[in-house]
Amino acid sequence: MSFATESRPLAVDLDRLDEVTASLAATAAEYDRTGAFPHAPIQLVHEAGLLTAGVDPRYGGPGASFTDVTRILLALGRGDPSTALISGMTIVPHLLQSRSPWPQELYARVLAESVVRPTLLNHARAEPELGSSTRGPLPATTARRTADGWSIRGRKRYVTGAEGLSYLLVWAATDEPEPRVGNFIVPADSPGVEVVPTWHQLGMRATGSHEVAFTDVEIPAEYVHELAAPGADPAPGTLPGSVMLLLSSSIYLGVARAAQSFVHTFAHRRVPSQLGRPLATTGRFKRAAGEIETLLTSAEQLIFAVAERVDRGDPVRGVDALAAKVVVVRQVTTAVQEGLRLLGNPGLAQENPLERHFRDIQSVGVHAPGEDAILPIVGAAALAAEAPDA
Repeated sequence: MSFATESRPLAVDLDRLDEVTASLAATAAEYDRTGAFPHAPIQLVHEAGLLTAGVDPRYGGPGASFTDVTRILLALGRGDPSTALISGMTIVPHLLQSRSPWPQELYARVLAESVVRPTLLNHARAEPELGSSTRGPLPATTARRTADGWSIRGRKRYVTGAEGLSYLLVWAATDEPEPRVGNFIVPADSPGVEVVPTWHQLGMRATGSHEVAFTDVEIPAEYVHELAAPGADPAPGTLPGSVMLLLSSSIYLGVARAAQSFVHTFAHRRVPSQLGRPLATTGRFKRAAGEIETLLTSAEQLIFAVAERVDRGDPVRGVDALAAKVVVVRQVTTAVQEGLRLLGNPGLAQENPLERHFRDIQSVGVHAPGEDAILPIVGAAALAAEAPDA
């Protein structure tokens, strides 16, 4: 099976990131206001080659590194984090294909479609009863064996980009005597797939993270990804999922950088009559700007340090990535809050982007696993490292 796309090869130009960021930023407020699916921004990301940036050269792709993808997610997040999150859910599976491969013929089909149009992918894991898949037992969603493959039944929530997806990786349990769990790859246009509009949030309003119902959805037997016994150890060389969660936090670092930029612009342009000079020249604003920059620079260094380690082939412990995620979440959230406090009422005005950035940044800590789940894991590992011998 050839993966090459000879007529229109997949390509990406990272030099266009600033241009893409500016274009996304120009429409972000309108999509936030309406909550509509960002079809035009996603098309822009597709045309820049960013959705398939991580496709390995052996499959006809540009082979962007983990560091490159982190740069991409940061740039998209700075422009429009809703579009960035939808895009990131597609970018990451391509990036991981060489480590966690899809069925060969199906992946070739996905790449062929990706040449001509945005072909969006995403996992469907959380469930109304179970909540986050990091917190519970087997999923309620089931995969039943049929004569030709599998039949999927269940309901998922918080499926980012639901109405624009081409394929869903549905986390489900098999109906076998000893159930296995895995991702069942469902074409979004399959009979029995229904998007249920339930996404009405404070921030990240244009992600369209609706619920999706699966009613006896038939898929071929080979449309399965990472099917294994519950709790099975990952294959050797598998990248911890916590690493990808950390790298995805660069989207919200982009939100914080956009908020910082507005604070700087406001400080330079605002000249109170009683002061007679820009707020940017005052000690209060300089100190606050320094605090914000310190928070964001250190968060950025953490994220990129992990990405660079992965690119070098250095092992990255999942617990280390989780600890770094806690720090990044705290610092980007604090940076935006500091900017809001600094500006006061103007920062809360809806005609200014800082109000939107503040709402969007609230979502960074919601992505599972949250701090309440991470800290006991990190603490247990730290305690175990210095436990006395039995």
